[in-house]
Amino acid sequence: MSSPDIASILENSRELDRLRKDQEEVLVEINKLHKKLQATPEVVEKPGDSSLSKLKTLYIQARDLSEKEVTISNLLLSQLDTFLPSGPPGQQRRRMDGNDQKRKRMKSDSDISRLSPSIRSHIEACVSLKDEQVAARVTSDAEKDEWFVVKVINFDEKTKEFEVLDEEPGDDEEGGGQRKYKLPASCIIPFPKRNDPSSTQEFPAGRQVLAVYPGTTALYKATVISTPRKRKSDEYLLEFDDDEEDGALPQRTVPFHKVVPLPEGHRQ
Repeated sequence: MSSPDIASILENSRELDRLRKDQEEVLVEINKLHKKLQATPEVVEKPGDSSLSKLKTLYIQARDLSEKEVTISNLLLSQLDTFLPSGPPGQQRRRMDGNDQKRKRMKSDSDISRLSPSIRSHIEACVSLKDEQVAARVTSDAEKDEWFVVKVINFDEKTKEFEVLDEEPGDDEEGGGQRKYKLPASCIIPFPKRNDPSSTQEFPAGRQVLAVYPGTTALYKATVISTPRKRKSDEYLLEFDDDEEDGALPQRTVPFHKVVPLPEGHRQ
């Protein structure tokens, strides 16, 4: 093996390392955006928000880097094949066939491993909500958003839509029976796990939240007065907006698993 050939192989190896580092940096940014969108999915509906376009750009960068990695990997394989001892024609052909298949798998596996972990985890999280109760924005007009407790029936991985069931529609609902809706992920907020309060985010006093009003399946904007930890219980003490009685806002207790972050831009 001549020095120029060795130099070329080493340079391609360094380029492969650079590509992988670039991929890791892009994946970090993708994961940051995924976390942001999972925490505040409603942000994509704000005028001027560029979260989705940024995410698309990052996906394109990740794909391009992945394809470059496959190209450099194949080049390195070809360079190394040149210096490997060759066997009988039949053996050499079988080895080449195996390499071709391996390279195809490498490209496919690389695309999946580089792009799919966060996407897959997000989809799995959505799928896992089946049969769970969640907060859902089922109506939205120019004046207000209406959030209700609904049950997830299904999550369509192709359309990225939830099919949900409003099990207890209000008396003013047409038909009076249970109603089904198909909603995008931006209209769904999972409730904290009832049986795992220790892993649940606790909202501090003074924080505005969205909470289920006692005795109903509707969620309204409220302010935290006292936290479960401070109360040494599993309930928040809240003051709901527009809940005035005798000129004052009564303080009401709500279980921690019925309190979620207030969506940005919420209208009530």
